[in-house]
Amino acid sequence: MHTKSARETGFAERLRDRGRNWHEAARHTDYLDALLGGELSRAGYAGLVAQHYQLYSLLEEASARMRTDPIAGRFVFDELSRTAALEADLRHLHGPQWRDHLEPTPATVRYLDRIREVCFDWPGGFIAHHYTRYLGDLSGGRIVGRRLAEVYGIDGDGARFYAFDLIPKPPVFKAAYRELLDDTGWDDEEQDRVIEESLLAYQLNTDMLVDLAAVYLPRIPSPANTEDVA
Repeated sequence: MHTKSARETGFAERLRDRGRNWHEAARHTDYLDALLGGELSRAGYAGLVAQHYQLYSLLEEASARMRTDPIAGRFVFDELSRTAALEADLRHLHGPQWRDHLEPTPATVRYLDRIREVCFDWPGGFIAHHYTRYLGDLSGGRIVGRRLAEVYGIDGDGARFYAFDLIPKPPVFKAAYRELLDDTGWDDEEQDRVIEESLLAYQLNTDMLVDLAAVYLPRIPSPANTEDVA
């Protein structure tokens, strides 16, 4: 059976295939299972919004920096911007003092540090994190938005992050985005670097969700810590 080489396989396909398992792992963390199952408190959901605000604010600062780059600039789409939506969501959830609720988890701090390290002067690093976040939002994120409305009654205010009003046809947008990935002109070595960075982005996101679970999900005592009842 003939197996495609890296050169025969488009970069977008390689990027998607390599990240598939990580994407699935993030979708099935305890935190997201609880969120989609209606088991989180309002504070538990707001904790995710606060982490997202910090990540997207920084990533969109990087977008402003990379806008004039001949490669990375092609991926800067104003219609993807999430910062204003996240501000509105936090204001709805916490009121005018919403900035007092932006404590990052330890994993979020590591995530932010990595964005600062690679997204402001390396086009490949910027695109790796941009792809991992925004194309995920246009896919699984829309499912989360629907569940917020169905299970928590959070629709519109509080969930604007998940509404891409300026992208009426996400599948068309994602297809065009993947064409841009295939048109970067990177050699195999640079493609591999970008793929590895995207896998790190998935790991950092998963670690953040694990942190949120530790804060907001009920703890079940282990058998060793449970007293026997005679």
